[in-house]
Amino acid sequence: MNRSGVRGMVARLRGRDIEVKSPGEIEAMRAAGAVVARTLAAVTELTAPGVSTAELDALAEQTIRDAGAVPSFLGYRGYPASICASVNEQIVHGIPSAAQVLADGDLISVDCGAILDGWHGDSAVTIPVGTVSAADLALSKACEEALHAGIAAVRAGGRLTDISHAVEVACEAAAARDGVPYGIVQEYGGHGIGTSMHMDPFLPNHGKPGHGPRLRVGMALAVEPMLTGGSAETRELDDEWTVVTADGSRAVHWEHTVAVTADGPRILTLPG
Repeated sequence: MNRSGVRGMVARLRGRDIEVKSPGEIEAMRAAGAVVARTLAAVTELTAPGVSTAELDALAEQTIRDAGAVPSFLGYRGYPASICASVNEQIVHGIPSAAQVLADGDLISVDCGAILDGWHGDSAVTIPVGTVSAADLALSKACEEALHAGIAAVRAGGRLTDISHAVEVACEAAAARDGVPYGIVQEYGGHGIGTSMHMDPFLPNHGKPGHGPRLRVGMALAVEPMLTGGSAETRELDDEWTVVTADGSRAVHWEHTVAVTADGPRILTLPG
């Protein structure tokens, strides 16, 4: 989720809502991230033709609450569900529904957040439903590659847009390799995260390197590229949440919560 809670006793950079966490606070975020990872694994296992997105949402909420956590998304600015379930041309913020039943060949991007002991984890995956076209699988692979390129740039001493640039370069390389002019969604992007789900700084998925806040040990960011199989232009549906591609092309979304550490980037939303 990208629309920008609770407040902990953490350091903040002057003039910005950028938290700098202690090692113990990063461990607390890792615990929240592990809940998100388990939830996405459960949702992925259930995803199949004939399953509704409402069923996926119910499973996600139960998994999060069984872990002693609370869904980050449910009730956030009025959002009515525990996950965002964005199918095919939907990019982000798709609202789960009993009427939306998955079919063979669909792509679904599931974005999930959880709060545990006041700390947030946030992650997204794109899941193929049944037998999916080679083009759609390539699109999802390109976005996941861009995610990991961005994560590799989450390094102390660097600048925020080093991450943006790494995502953009990876997307362009995949487009050249696949012979498809992938669209990098620009209106939505990553963000700071910690005692709130959305915090400074906003993290674009494109741009020149060397700009923005300097990355410091203890910062945490949600890195989340969104890629389309066509135009990067978007529009919002009448529900005032669901964002779709303007040209009807398919879209994918991958995300991890990542901490800046002295030893390099640490992904906080991995399983385990």
